[in-house]
This record gives sequence, structure tokens and C-alpha cells, in this order.
Amino acid sequence: MVTVNDLKINCIKTESKITDFISGNLENTGLKGAVIGLSGGIDSAVTLALTVKALGPDKVTAITMPERDVTPHSDIMDVMLHCEQLNLTCNTVEITPILHVMQQTLPLYDATNRIAAGNIRSRLRMIVLYHYANTNREMVMGTSNKTELLTGFFTKYGDGGVDLMPCGDLYKTQLRQLAKHLDIPDSIIKKPPSPGFYSGQTDEEELGIDYTTLDLILYSCDLGMTSNDIACDLDIDQNQVDSVLHRVKANEHKRRLPLILRLS
Repeated sequence: MVTVNDLKINCIKTESKITDFISGNLENTGLKGAVIGLSGGIDSAVTLALTVKALGPDKVTAITMPERDVTPHSDIMDVMLHCEQLNLTCNTVEITPILHVMQQTLPLYDATNRIAAGNIRSRLRMIVLYHYANTNREMVMGTSNKTELLTGFFTKYGDGGVDLMPCGDLYKTQLRQLAKHLDIPDSIIKKPPSPGFYSGQTDEEELGIDYTTLDLILYSCDLGMTSNDIACDLDIDQNQVDSVLHRVKANEHKRRLPLILRLS
């Protein structure tokens, strides 16, 4: 049985490994610091806290990129509260005017196509982050977790377009434990995760499964268990397990660099 003390020890070890990873990679690049986009969600909050611990607040540029009528005011307030807690000043870049120009310019833009429209938002935020990174000679910190990466629940060349992913090997449920250890504000920890593409959107509704069950399926698969064994072990419908595993396989391309035909 895992005790509270065991969890604390694991969190301390994980924190140390991640902060060493961040500081070591920054030193190797010769860059001056790191830039990170903040949504008001738990993933970016944890990544921010770890980056500040690794580099210090003077070497971290925090940016929030809200969209008018879509980003809840509470998300912006949570970002500001957390940045204040970490002794950071947060930059705000309102993406709505830029998004409107893109909507008017792109000939096939269709607001009802939520995937395509959402990916534009994510890629636009990536452009903003790299503008700051290039200007300030900083690296871009990714905020994705292992659950998102395995299921493809991220935008290729959007929030997937980063220099480092310090929390990319942590499942969502592990990230929640780490968030408590790092004293992330409760308002952020308890908030339903959302990509923020449209009002009322949540991760679990989009995925069609809760994160606890999803992580158990992914972890069991990582152990080499078959879909039938996973379904029996977790007492869930095998179709649900098969759907998750199919999603992992179908999104393999999002986790790889572009394929190159070797001719030499």
C-alpha cells in the first residue's frame, strides 16, 4: 500500500529530476532563460513552478494568451495569482485581433470545424511564444503530460511545438499529485482541465473518458498487458480499452519527427 509519505518522497525525487533536467538543458543551449505559456490550467502551472525552481524567477518569462469571450476571467485571475506567488510578472497577449485577421484571410476557415479552428488557436500561441523566445534568447517550455502525448490530445506544431517537455513522462494523475506537493493554488488543481478552444470545453468530455481510468489503461498497456486483461483487471468494457489503444496507435505520427526518405 502506498502511504502519504511514499507519495511525498516520490514527488521530491520527481521534482529534483525535472529541475535538473531544465537547468541542465538551458546551460547546454547557452540561452538566457525560458518562456512558458500559461492557460490557468494545472499542466502549465506545474511546469511554471518547476521552471522557476530550476532557473529562478529572473530567468523565466511567463505569458498568458487569452481569447476574448472564450477564456474565462477566472483563468486569467488564477494565472496572475500563481505568478504573484512565484514572484513573477506575467505578460498578457490578447490573441483575438490576430485570430480575427487569420479567420478573414484563410479561404477555407470554418468556425464550426472545432478541430481545425482550435488548432489555429494553439499554433497562434506557439508563434507568440517563439517570438518572445527568439527576441529574448530563451527556450520554449512545453506543458504537455504523458497522457496527452500518448493519446494525441495536443496540437502538432501548436502546444506540441516546443523545446523541452519537462513533464512529458508524467501521467495526468501523477501531475495532480505533484501539483499538491508544489503548493499550486487549489483553484487551479480542482479546475476541470480544458484545451480552451471554446467555452465550456473539457478534456474528459472530448476524450470520452475520465483521466483516472484513462491513465490506468495507458499504464497497464505500458506494462505489456493485453486489452482483454486490462478490461478484466479494471472491470471496464473492453471496447473502451480498445478505443484508447487505437487512439494511441493512430496518433503515433504526432509524437515523431517528420519521416525522411533515406536516398543516400
